[in-house]
Amino acid sequence: MTKPASSRELYLRLLQYVRPYWKAIVLSLCATAIMAATEPMFPALLKPLLDEGFTKQGGGMENPLLIPLGIVGVFLLRGVFNYFSSYGFSWVSNRVIADIRAEMYLRMVRLPNGYFQKNASSVPLTKIAYDVNGVASAATNVIVTVLKDGLVVIGLLCWLLWLNWQLTLICFALIPAVAWAMRTFSGRLRKASRAAQVSTANMVQVLQETAHCERVIKVFGGESQEAARFHRTNDEVRRQNMRQAVAAAATNPIVQMFAATAVAVVIYIAQVQSASGQITVGSFVSFITALLMLLSPLRHLADVNAPLQRGLAAAESVFQLLDEAIECDDGKIDAGHAAGHLVFRDVAFRYPGAERNALSGINLDIAPGQTVALVGQSGGGKSTLAALVPRFHNPDSGAILLDGNELQALSMHSLRRNIAYVSQDVLLFNDTVAANIAYGDKAGASLEAIEAAAAAANALEFIRALPNGFETMIGENGNNLSGGQRQRLAIARAILKDAPILILDEATSALDNESERLVQGALENLMKKRTTLVIAHRLSTIEKADCIVVLGDGRVLESGQHGELVAINGAYARLHSLQMQTESMREPA
Repeated sequence: MTKPASSRELYLRLLQYVRPYWKAIVLSLCATAIMAATEPMFPALLKPLLDEGFTKQGGGMENPLLIPLGIVGVFLLRGVFNYFSSYGFSWVSNRVIADIRAEMYLRMVRLPNGYFQKNASSVPLTKIAYDVNGVASAATNVIVTVLKDGLVVIGLLCWLLWLNWQLTLICFALIPAVAWAMRTFSGRLRKASRAAQVSTANMVQVLQETAHCERVIKVFGGESQEAARFHRTNDEVRRQNMRQAVAAAATNPIVQMFAATAVAVVIYIAQVQSASGQITVGSFVSFITALLMLLSPLRHLADVNAPLQRGLAAAESVFQLLDEAIECDDGKIDAGHAAGHLVFRDVAFRYPGAERNALSGINLDIAPGQTVALVGQSGGGKSTLAALVPRFHNPDSGAILLDGNELQALSMHSLRRNIAYVSQDVLLFNDTVAANIAYGDKAGASLEAIEAAAAAANALEFIRALPNGFETMIGENGNNLSGGQRQRLAIARAILKDAPILILDEATSALDNESERLVQGALENLMKKRTTLVIAHRLSTIEKADCIVVLGDGRVLESGQHGELVAINGAYARLHSLQMQTESMREPA
């Protein structure tokens, strides 16, 4: 098990994302330094005002406007440089957020299929959408607070030392007390922040499932059940946030209590010094004013521990995603435009944590342009076998060859460039019809090529009937279209890609009879001169396949053409007979 990174290691890694913007950081720091330098000016102006402005005979100071104008100038200067400081650090913070999110997204799309099987989709989404905000806060806002308020504290302490070093030494007693308070509550804050991130991910998962399954919820009357489930996750988020709030809130009053004690002692000693003539009224008021002004930056420095710990906890979550191993792509051979000769040699595969192999001893030789249908009971290994071809998974033993080269020896991009994929769970994007057909490597294809692909998929007629034709937005996963229309768009996408290898995973199972009739002809044209793996439950759609492979418990039970398999009266014949009986029972009398 990997040892968790220390706070120092996490923070240094965070600062790597700030480094590209060092020029903006330097300018913002200069503005911050100037602003902090003006902080002691206000109490400094009070000393001559009280010592000379109200005691000197003849109307006070020679120029009574000097100090009022000085006060206005100090606050004007503070305002201007505070604006530049805040703007500069906000700019850097938002750039850091965008950079980290971009890197996280790029990592997410390159993660292996096993990551998404092991983790709920809400896990990476929560990390990218929410956790990164805490990281940016720790990387920039904390720096701003530490530097700005740290400089203010230094400036005020210098003024206090110049005024009265004895009284100032009392203030230094505050420093170890503040350090003790921050150290005491840091661990609790980090722990509570981690738990809050987990509970937020769980809540996002519930929200996703509710949006995705809203029809099932309504039809089966699951509103109360889902509301109760959301209430549990929502309440858990609340409780974890309150744990953070308790740990964060406890620090501030402790710091203020120490500060109040220091102020009380200072006032007492100042009264003693005043009685012996060691301190003037102006010096005392200036000292107390600077001391009170010191409380606010000290409180900010104490409070900075909360966002820092939340940010470090968020950094752990963010870096956990960034450190996930991406798909292994160490192949060096460019497959070019493959002929499509696929060979499976004693292939075995087991899902992580499974008790038995999903596939065992698979041996197949699929010639270029051949159509091979994979049939069998659910859980027999059909989809797993097809998923090995684009390397969504890698075999645990054995080898798969494309045109004589092992798949692992081919570069991932060149392998997948030769594969088109159509599944029963149609996957579309919230974009235009044209963008969903001309996707990926085919983005930017001409409208004529897109129309030709749509026509081949029997989709041109319904597309032209849409409000904006090919420029119509189809909604999330094509929700504005019917199931058959969505399926035909997916097929049009595969047609436009024109890949030599085609994988059809139950591509017509979700269609009604009319849609299936329209799509089946397009599929037959698409499958010509292509190596095609067809996964089908409806056996009537694959009777013309060059080879039918029957899988059961991850093994090849039998293979051959439709007539041959029916004649031997084996596993395929039983499946075929059972399906024929089922379909005859469904036919109207």
